Amino acid sequence: MERVFREEYGRLIASLVRRFGDIDIAEEAAGEALLAALEKWPEAGVPPNPGGWLTTTAGNRAIDRLRREKLRDTKHRQAADMYDDTPHASTGPFDPAEDDRLRLMFTCCHPALAPEARIALTLRLLGGLTVPEIAQAFLVPETTMGQRITRAKKKIAAAKIPYRVPAAEDLPARVATVLAVLFLVFNEGYLASGDGAPIRGELTAEAIRLTRILHVLMPEEPEVTGLLALLLLTEARREARVRNGELVRLDDQDRGGWDRALIVEGHAMVRECLAVNRPGRYQILAAINAVHTDAPSADDTDWSQVAALYDQLLRIDPSPIVALNRAVAVAELDGPDVGLAEVDRLVGSAPVLASYHAFHATRADLLRRLGRSADAREAYDAALAVCDNTAERAYLTCRRGELV
Repeated sequence: MERVFREEYGRLIASLVRRFGDIDIAEEAAGEALLAALEKWPEAGVPPNPGGWLTTTAGNRAIDRLRREKLRDTKHRQAADMYDDTPHASTGPFDPAEDDRLRLMFTCCHPALAPEARIALTLRLLGGLTVPEIAQAFLVPETTMGQRITRAKKKIAAAKIPYRVPAAEDLPARVATVLAVLFLVFNEGYLASGDGAPIRGELTAEAIRLTRILHVLMPEEPEVTGLLALLLLTEARREARVRNGELVRLDDQDRGGWDRALIVEGHAMVRECLAVNRPGRYQILAAINAVHTDAPSADDTDWSQVAALYDQLLRIDPSPIVALNRAVAVAELDGPDVGLAEVDRLVGSAPVLASYHAFHATRADLLRRLGRSADAREAYDAALAVCDNTAERAYLTCRRGELV
């Protein structure tokens, strides 16, 4: 039943928002339908079409409430104002439930909402996570997360944010917003910080599930395919990434522990993107991960291809983080001295790297490889000073302790 609820919740909320134009009414009716299912299904059994049962029950509960409050006509007018059935640029025929879900995803990720509100709404309305679950995942108080979600819903109502997929000319920018939210959700789980678990599998799984939904709904958008490939190839290495509470570098991971099924699926999607030949940020990141997961061992990694892909990514996303990752590839190709020179040049042009622990950790590793132990020790100390992740701190402390 829990699996059914999680799978159907997004469809249920989306269909109710379309019908009644009110997110609060949709959530309340959905909650009542789920309670009714908990009462009836254990004895009567799960119906052949549980999603249809929940949708019908929730719709009836919403109508009953609106009749009692004499708001039915008003809410239907609000729904008509919010709903926009203008044909959109996505491909393929959609059934109404799936189209509703796509519309809701774009509503949750509307640029008028604050970035943290987009994440919270997406997980709440499409993922079906409770407010306490979302608050715990992002390490904020439950009241703070509840207020964040409430403000976002009020903003949607007050600004009359439309319940629709953007027009063709607006779609690329708006898809990018949705993908950024899903990527942030995944990274929040995969690169979790603080004193909790080093990886939050429930968040990475939810990000992949929502991205799979978007991929089904928009199969010909290459950046959607690219993001899904990236998440799958990253998730494939999750179990090998941490051992005994300590981060394990990619080069040192047990590749036999990687999820081969996810790797095969991710590689197929990367090839699909290459065939389209409209490279974007997520596609290139997925291709870089494909190179790493294709290598039988760390020594077999095609670093020239990795560096070339980072060169391509820098033209699209000239960020200091991308430049730092490219410098790592250069160090593997041309030696740690060349890589260190690249890294040290970066901090002059991007002072923000001084507060980024991976920058200091990269310098420390390169200095260690050059035999400069005292300088490496200082770099490890700088990395530890700005690193919150427990597994990464354990790794950095261990590496520092190995210096002669």
